[in-house]
Amino acid sequence: MVLGAGYAGLGAAKRAARAAGDAEVTLVNASDRFVERVRLHQVATGQETADLPLAGLLDGTGAELVVARVTGLDADARRVRLDDGRALDYDTLVYALGSTADLDVVPGAREHALAVARPADAERLRDRLPDLGSVTVIGGGLTGIETAAEFADARPGLRVDLVTAGVLGESLGPRARDHLHRWFAGRGVTVHENAPVAKVAADGLMLEDGRELPSDAVVWAAGFRVPSLAADAGLGVDGRGRIRVDASLRAETHPEIVAVGDVATLPVRGREARMSCQIGLPMGLHGGITAAALARGREPARAKLRYVGQCVSLGRGDGVVQFSRADDTPIARAVVTGRAAARIKETVVRSTVFAMRRPGVGALL
Repeated sequence: MVLGAGYAGLGAAKRAARAAGDAEVTLVNASDRFVERVRLHQVATGQETADLPLAGLLDGTGAELVVARVTGLDADARRVRLDDGRALDYDTLVYALGSTADLDVVPGAREHALAVARPADAERLRDRLPDLGSVTVIGGGLTGIETAAEFADARPGLRVDLVTAGVLGESLGPRARDHLHRWFAGRGVTVHENAPVAKVAADGLMLEDGRELPSDAVVWAAGFRVPSLAADAGLGVDGRGRIRVDASLRAETHPEIVAVGDVATLPVRGREARMSCQIGLPMGLHGGITAAALARGREPARAKLRYVGQCVSLGRGDGVVQFSRADDTPIARAVVTGRAAARIKETVVRSTVFAMRRPGVGALL
């Protein structure tokens, strides 16, 4: 049984269905659609994205789709509870419930900030956008950068501020960060670095240094949180609630549970895995292999995970591709910018969906 149909969960379900022989594979997800999370900033600006029914993506795999929200996990009984009242039993579980925006970090964020972590969040922002004269994005990571850039590109008359507690694009190298600064300056976006937020209000926000930034809307893109379901079920988790897994992605405290994507924590080449679809999808594919091995009574193999780089879109016609070492550290001079970077990013996103449409996704990725 696989819980969650994001990049990691869907990848795991398709790979497990391909490798598990006669074992039944069930995918449980709250929606009947696959969400291209890396495009939600486009949804927020009113752009149309592909409609991807999960039933179609699972066609030919033999996996069963159950559309319901998971409300509880009894790890000792190997049972999952759903919001429609059903309880489903499993032999092996792939836990891939993903993450959402962490709106409890700063006072007022949950009450007043919008987000782009889920389709409903992005659609609320899209519906408000025509009435906005200004928007402030909190977060200098990839989600915040892409969201602020999309607003500036799609709505040239909109005043856009980008606020970050650290530096812009901290995970990127200096050449990549320089390009980001030039691009934002050229579009009139004001970037506030080293500016931690103290609180969010209905009419803007206040920084820890006392400055106030008025804004018609505040968008939170400064961090993500995982569901408390695993911790509540007694699984071993870290301080952020992410499941601690071994080298094959089995939960350290419950080896019949495989955790993949944002909900799992493990070192990748000596560094903690970063929440991203870049590592989430490979984790999902290997998690599917591990689940299939367990279903067949075999010892699962170690996951061989590595990073390649980060693709950042700046609107529809520009971007940054920062190549990295296997441990996610940026290679300073290995950077592509401009329209070529935008094409690379779009190719990566489209090819991922193309692979997801194939029954043998595991053979393509």
